[in-house]
Amino acid sequence: MTPKSIAFIRTFLIFSIVFIATEITVPGEDFAFKQAPVATFLSIVLLALVIGEKLKEATEKLYTDHISEKERAEYYAKKEKKRIKNWKSLWMILSNIKPLSEEESIELDHDYDGIKELDNDLPPWWLYGFYATIVFALAYLGYYEVFGGPNQKEEYHEEVVIAQKEIEAYKKNVKPINFESLANDANTMSKGKKLFKQNCAVCHMVDGRGGIGPNLTDEYWILGGGIKNIYNTIAEGGRDGKGMIAWKNSLSTEKIQQIANYVWSLQGSKPAKAKGPEGDKWVE
Repeated sequence: MTPKSIAFIRTFLIFSIVFIATEITVPGEDFAFKQAPVATFLSIVLLALVIGEKLKEATEKLYTDHISEKERAEYYAKKEKKRIKNWKSLWMILSNIKPLSEEESIELDHDYDGIKELDNDLPPWWLYGFYATIVFALAYLGYYEVFGGPNQKEEYHEEVVIAQKEIEAYKKNVKPINFESLANDANTMSKGKKLFKQNCAVCHMVDGRGGIGPNLTDEYWILGGGIKNIYNTIAEGGRDGKGMIAWKNSLSTEKIQQIANYVWSLQGSKPAKAKGPEGDKWVE
């Protein structure tokens, strides 16, 4: 193997090991050989190749360290010739090409202005690949049309049933948001204030009076007031094409709850230099 191919294998192996290690350490998930059997198999094969190459290099070094410079040079020259010959032999087998010395045996009788044509067979790699597609087509036809394999609609409905089960399992493990219990929680309010200063004050100002974004202290709201609407606006973002981003992509549900409670607590605070009303007056 060439140094470049070894380097490629090592790089791919490192990424594969990292991937497998990540899969194994995810809590509640199956091991990598169940989640990604192909990647696991390839990683094992590549690891075996690298180990084998290293053992071969070590054995070769032990041998070449105990011979003269001339013998070492001859050894590596023979090795290079053998490598080139092996690749050529493999190519000849895969392509079924006749050597130049044997081309007369496959010349066709006719010629065009002295140009002769050879009757070469199709390359085996192409021919067997074509046969493989025929076998696959027959197996596919038999499975889906003869033995009643599931069609696209049936597969879709199966996926819907699986998704519904996963949703039900998710709902059992996730507690609903109790905004009322969080509204008077001092710890939640303190964390929400800190998060608001870090992420929201740049547009709404520290006291919520409004800047680039609207005033959060009055009773007028663009996307609806009330703790639930505020939570949804923070999580899903503002109006399409303008307004703030969807913070659900960068903040956890708990942190969005804390910010929403703090924003709702700013109602009626009447800060100085507050921005004018925007949107509609909210009535609970």
